[in-house]
Amino acid sequence: MTSQDKILTTAGPYQFLAAFESAAPKTVAVFRNLLPYGQQLIHVRWSGEAVWVPLGEQDFSLGFENHTSHPGAGQILFYPGGYSETELLFCYGGVSFASKMGSLSANHFLTIIEGAENLRALGELDQRIQAEKPDNSKGF
Repeated sequence: MTSQDKILTTAGPYQFLAAFESAAPKTVAVFRNLLPYGQQLIHVRWSGEAVWVPLGEQDFSLGFENHTSHPGAGQILFYPGGYSETELLFCYGGVSFASKMGSLSANHFLTIIEGAENLRALGELDQRIQAEKPDNSKGF
């Protein structure tokens, strides 16, 4: 794995190194075009142990690839929109991805490879936190 396959990101007081998933190349390309990226994380309402980043009604003309409804801790998903708004989902524990409309699937495009021991602590912060722009000097 090369440094081009990874990204270092900061969420609240924690840093995470994540690897891009080769099974989701279109999603990875869309996300890379958003960089540098900084946004607020909000605890999910319907899905379990995750925080999300709303992207509103943005249409990235992205279909499903490497999609799942039941991601594991450390997986980061990109929901391309449709039944619910476009969003990023940062999973720290058990998740059954859903909206008030029911079960959803989203593209698994990033996996935490360092810092996973801080995922639960991130999710349990009892306030909204500001995710900082990634440190692109670590591989971009």
